[in-house]
Amino acid sequence: MIRIAAGTDIRTGILFFSKEAAFGLYNGEGGIFRGEYLQTFPRMSSGGKQEYCIGLGEKALTKREVMEAAACAASCMLEHKIYQFYVDTAGIETFLTEDNFPYFIQGLYLGGYEPPQFGKHTRKQADITLLPAKEGCIAGLSQKQAEAAVEQGMHIAEGILFARDMVNYPGNLLRPADFAESICRQMEGLDVEAEIIDKDCLENMGMGGLLTVGGGSAFPPCMVVLRYRGAKDKDGEVLGMIGKGVTCDTGGYCLKPSGSMAGIRGDMAGGAAVAGCIYALAKNRVEANVTGVIPICENRISPDSYLPGDVITMYDQTKVEICNTDAEGRLILGDAAAYAVECEGVSRVVDIATLTGAVVNLFGFSVGGVLSDDEELYAQFERAGTASQEQYARIPFYSEHEEMLKSTAADLKNLGPDYCGTITAGLFIRHFAKGKPWLHMDIAGTAWVDTPIWKFQSKGATGAGVTTLYEMCK
Repeated sequence: MIRIAAGTDIRTGILFFSKEAAFGLYNGEGGIFRGEYLQTFPRMSSGGKQEYCIGLGEKALTKREVMEAAACAASCMLEHKIYQFYVDTAGIETFLTEDNFPYFIQGLYLGGYEPPQFGKHTRKQADITLLPAKEGCIAGLSQKQAEAAVEQGMHIAEGILFARDMVNYPGNLLRPADFAESICRQMEGLDVEAEIIDKDCLENMGMGGLLTVGGGSAFPPCMVVLRYRGAKDKDGEVLGMIGKGVTCDTGGYCLKPSGSMAGIRGDMAGGAAVAGCIYALAKNRVEANVTGVIPICENRISPDSYLPGDVITMYDQTKVEICNTDAEGRLILGDAAAYAVECEGVSRVVDIATLTGAVVNLFGFSVGGVLSDDEELYAQFERAGTASQEQYARIPFYSEHEEMLKSTAADLKNLGPDYCGTITAGLFIRHFAKGKPWLHMDIAGTAWVDTPIWKFQSKGATGAGVTTLYEMCK
């Protein structure tokens, strides 16, 4: 919870100092605060309050750095198990703008995030009071405008944290039905129509990709459809967001190596990002029409599991040769994309998934991979990425890459050669977008960090994709 107030009786707080403003500050133990970027420094104020100073360095702050400074403040409080505190914005006011202030709020939320707890410790929500530099004014906004910006940033952060929670959940506590129900609960009270399509309906629809992958698990597959119509023209163009929702991915009979097994629970980060984005859009009443389609299943080994060499029939009747059972995400996303185009009438297709290890080899853990066949859609995405401060790099593709997916036994195969893995995985999904403008986001490297790269991250799930998808719709 974050509120704006002119004053407070709270005895613990955060102050921000540039390197220049920090000159001469010290604590009672002789420590020196130099105001270096993200340096933290505890001291007692003359009024007896416990204060934690956060350094801002000596140059102008980018939007990401403003967000990091806020996250540093919140994580400092979390480290000391302080859940009620004030944030004096005077020292950072120079860098706060109408554009980045919601990201400052996000930073306060994300920096104070704790993953789901299943032991004796229970999570607590921080109670934060913002103190304006000038009475009734933050970031050049009136108090009313600032309060609206707080709400906006808070709702986006809630969407990110929902995605983080889902990815951080143990697989045995988040079966496909659990994930679907969690998404629908998150949408309660919002202008979002949420539908769960169960296994029986999927069979009647002929969802061959999703049913094939999920058929080896005792926990049946399902598909969530989220319909948000916030634009003035409710019957206007609809952006389709397709998110991979594999809650447990063993790799099937093409079993993952033992070193990769710890991460098999988080292969639904794309689906979680779609749900988190649509939640934020609805909470902030963004004027956009969006349909999210999230195919959900487990990819396990059993007597009924699919095998390399099988030929399956997808929802759109495309015949696919199975070359690798660990290339399952593209199968369920293909079904979902075709359904979104044919049954939901989406005019553009954006899919997001933790899809390939190849993108990690290419970009590491701080940059996601993107493919697109439409310049206008990609330009929209690029603007959104700049606004969100997430990092993506476009990967080119050509006709020879499409040739890599041709099969001698079927219409397509689900795996290309040992090279160009991110490209061929994305192009497989493109086939099912049916000629609609298409964009693919591979977040396999950015959805999870063992060692946080930025202060607004924590070990584990990052909530990657939520803010960029959100900014695409603004």
